[in-house]
Amino acid sequence: MELGLLPVLILCLSASISSAELAAKVGVNYGQLGNNLPPPSQSVKLIQSLNAKRVKLYDANPKILATLRNTDLQVSIMVPNELISNISSNQTLADQWVRTNVVPFYPGTLIRYLLVGNEILSQPNKQIWFNLVPAMRKIKAALKTHRITKVKVGTPLAMDVLESSFPPSNGTFRSDISGSVIKPMLKFINKTKSFFFVDLYTYFPWSSDPTHIDLGYALLESKNITVTDPASGLTYHNLFDQMVDALIFAMKRLGYPDTRIWIAETGWPSGGDYDQIGANIRNAATYNRNVVKKFNAKPPVGTPARPGAVLPSFVFALFNENTKPGPSTERNFGFLYPNGSNVYPIDLSGKTPESEYAPLPVATNNKPYKGPIWCMVAKGANQSAVASALSYACSQGNKTCDPIQPGGRCFKPDSLAWHASYAFSAYWSQFRKAGGSCYFGGLATQTIKDPSYGSCKFPGAKL
Repeated sequence: MELGLLPVLILCLSASISSAELAAKVGVNYGQLGNNLPPPSQSVKLIQSLNAKRVKLYDANPKILATLRNTDLQVSIMVPNELISNISSNQTLADQWVRTNVVPFYPGTLIRYLLVGNEILSQPNKQIWFNLVPAMRKIKAALKTHRITKVKVGTPLAMDVLESSFPPSNGTFRSDISGSVIKPMLKFINKTKSFFFVDLYTYFPWSSDPTHIDLGYALLESKNITVTDPASGLTYHNLFDQMVDALIFAMKRLGYPDTRIWIAETGWPSGGDYDQIGANIRNAATYNRNVVKKFNAKPPVGTPARPGAVLPSFVFALFNENTKPGPSTERNFGFLYPNGSNVYPIDLSGKTPESEYAPLPVATNNKPYKGPIWCMVAKGANQSAVASALSYACSQGNKTCDPIQPGGRCFKPDSLAWHASYAFSAYWSQFRKAGGSCYFGGLATQTIKDPSYGSCKFPGAKL
């Protein structure tokens, strides 16, 4: 079946050079945005149980770094976003950060990658964009001062750094960062023999356009769908490769055709809200097992633009993290529940054959939910926080909360939870299409059971 060209606005990514040192070493992202996660000692054992060879932290947590000492896990640590601007103009501060966060653990802990910030070029504050590469240079100089030579410096970027990504041969960086940020960054990466670290998720382009993008193509599962780039003549069998190559062509366009690329994050959510299509255990296990097989292939398979290239990677994520903000998918990317049990079994070495895994549950949400959805106060939500959120919701829109004023048709029962639930639903129904969410800092949850009664009709979000 020839699908022709998929008009995909994608978060994109790329491949890396073949090297024995990089081969067959899939890592895992170890996020800590949960209030119920196990201690580092247990978490490191769980990382090893997944057969991960690397681990990426979103900070430089000293307890975790101490626990990783004398293991064979290669480690990536991160400079927090809020320090970038100060470090960019202050070598002393960069030296101090390295002295505090790297020197006490190195080389006993195999710190190999030092990432400066996280998805900085996706942030609305543009000033920090131009401080990013200078901060990377300062951190690299600080490592050299401390005679640490085996640590590569980089920064993970989201795929929104691309202005154009389809067809892949048309891959182009955004005009607001291309010459001013990306080109000097590529120069730094090449000079220091580092990597272009990028976060790649096929889930997001697919879920935003499931009508035109085949699910199997996004899951690396398709057997009969191909997409051909009319300019390059390259043929694609999955969305992952298509996205990777768009980035390769974008770098080539800036004069850096051979820059090594590292997949800093990839994954698929195992759960989500009613309005989040395809977020289920079956799809998550299928995608992650398939992409891990690709990463571990011997000889390496690369992508159409870089056949045979190794794709070093960190897969997202170790745990489901219950305090991550945003839609429910954000809290359901983990391989493990916080108690250490599997969301679904996976072997990051890629050696476990599919036949050894138990059957996966049937996917029930691969098509959009058609009915209305309401937004209600979550069980156990903090009352004072709910009161503040109620006030916020009522201050938005046009007469959002008139029905819950004294004498209004939804005033009774006169309770905080009831009034807030009405306000949350009314707000969400008005602003969902403009980006409003049923989250309210974790105070709200979706329901498909209509809470209306009598003359009180709750507004629901229509999908």
